[in-house]
Amino acid sequence: MNETGESQPAPEQGTTSRRDLIKIVGALAGAATLTQFISSATLASRNTPDANGETPAGPQWGMSIDINKCIGCKYCTYACQAVNNLADDMIYNVVTTEKMQNGKEYFLSRPCMHCAEAPCVHVCPVKATYKRPDGIVIMDYTRCIGCRYCQVACPYDARVFNWKEPIKTSPKSPNFGFQEVPNRPRGVVEKCTFCSHRIDSGTARGMVPGVDPLATPACVVACPTGARAFGDLTDPESPVSKVLADAKAVLRLREDELSTEPSVYYIPPDTHTNNPFQKG
Repeated sequence: MNETGESQPAPEQGTTSRRDLIKIVGALAGAATLTQFISSATLASRNTPDANGETPAGPQWGMSIDINKCIGCKYCTYACQAVNNLADDMIYNVVTTEKMQNGKEYFLSRPCMHCAEAPCVHVCPVKATYKRPDGIVIMDYTRCIGCRYCQVACPYDARVFNWKEPIKTSPKSPNFGFQEVPNRPRGVVEKCTFCSHRIDSGTARGMVPGVDPLATPACVVACPTGARAFGDLTDPESPVSKVLADAKAVLRLREDELSTEPSVYYIPPDTHTNNPFQKG
């Protein structure tokens, strides 16, 4: 039971081999998904020229998730459901249970990665999926034809198809929030937007995403342990930049294998106490 009296489903189970620090589950279950530790000093700058030689102007939004602090409560998932008015079979943010080589378990929370080089953007035939100048990968649901090419192309299993008519009220509302965005029509693909509606309305009123709750993604605000941080990756004083700068190690899922340049960074299990490459 959580603090609202609502029963919580157990996080999904996963495993982590010596070669694979983190395994992506769902559509890619069983596939090897290599990750690599990178130091905070070598984090890819979001303010460098892109493939067209253009330097992004303005903020580049990103998130960090500290695996050491995640307790698997799924409050991030529930807040996302409430704000986006999602049914229990429409999950934007998945939380799984993974296991290190030494047998110790940890929780992996996985939203959309908002990749700088997003496969979903490249395959969409009608440009319903696109990347905003601030780095958020978003959708125009009025253009989506439901071909699901983006869902197949996403290597992180971060998209869901809306098979049904919109529900009236999410089962996670009002305990974890209220609907903040319009319902999407049946027959479109949906995904995490980093709560772009909060970012846009908040910044228009002088708020700072990652600092002011009303301008910050619901999953970040709902986290009871502070496992998530958000902000402008180009601003060294933003909450997410400070977390990454202080971290002993940082990783991004499948970044070298796919060159997707995700905007979600993970702080892995403490390598001193929970070494994933340690036997036994």
